This record gives sequence, structure tokens and C-alpha cells, in this order.
Amino acid sequence: MEVRNVTTNNDLQKVFKIRKEVFVDEQGVSLEDEFDDFDTLSDQCEHILVYYNQEPVGTGRLRIVDGFGKLERICILKPYRKFGLGKEIITSLEKITKEKGLNRVKLHGQTQAEGFYHKLGYQTSSPVFMEDGIPHVLMQKELM
Repeated sequence: MEVRNVTTNNDLQKVFKIRKEVFVDEQGVSLEDEFDDFDTLSDQCEHILVYYNQEPVGTGRLRIVDGFGKLERICILKPYRKFGLGKEIITSLEKITKEKGLNRVKLHGQTQAEGFYHKLGYQTSSPVFMEDGIPHVLMQKELM
């Protein structure tokens, strides 16, 4: 397993392929809702790729929003779930957040993943809301 920062358009296309398979094909999110203006290589957003056996199988991104590191678009291809890769994505995005001088992170977690985020120290801080037709909650964590 290896986590890499996305620095090339070729790697960004791998990110998009994973997100399309998970969010669009598997979960039914529309293409228009899944991809946005932050899906570029810029200072506004950082993307990471997780590799398992040299294959790109997971991704996530980080934006700075209202003094928080906002973790977004976290996903892993279905055959590679349960290998601990989700934890690696979160840990890597938290590390980037700290490198940027911030000590708070937040995310919109799907309710089916709420327990996973609790295990990583996140607290639920909102009632359930719908995002792209999927129930979510706002979750936050103070970084040490």
C-alpha cells in the first residue's frame, strides 16, 4: 500500500476514474454533481491516490474551508475495501492539513460510514442531511 500526492494530469485522471466508478456507477450520483471546479491541480485543492499492489484503488481530496481542512471525495474501489485503506486516506489528508498549519478537520460523511469515522476520532456535529441523494452528517475532529 502506498499513498501518493496527485501532481500530474495523468494521476488526476486516475482519481476521476475511481470516483466515477464508486460515486456515479455504484452509488448513483450524477456526473454533474460529482465533478466540480476544484477538480484541478491547483493551490485550492489537494488530491491523493492510494495504491494497492501497484494499482490505484482509492482517493480523497482536501480543501481549506473556513479554517478547517475539509476532507472530500473519499472512496475506495469495492474489491479493495476492508484492507485498511480508508484509514490511510484519512490519515494522509489529516497530515496534509497539519502541514498547512491547521488543526481542525471536517467532512460530510455518509451515514453508512459514520461508525468508521467515529473510530478515527471524528464527532458527529449535525443532524442527517441529504447530499446528492445520499444521507450524510457533518463530522469534525481536532488534530493533535
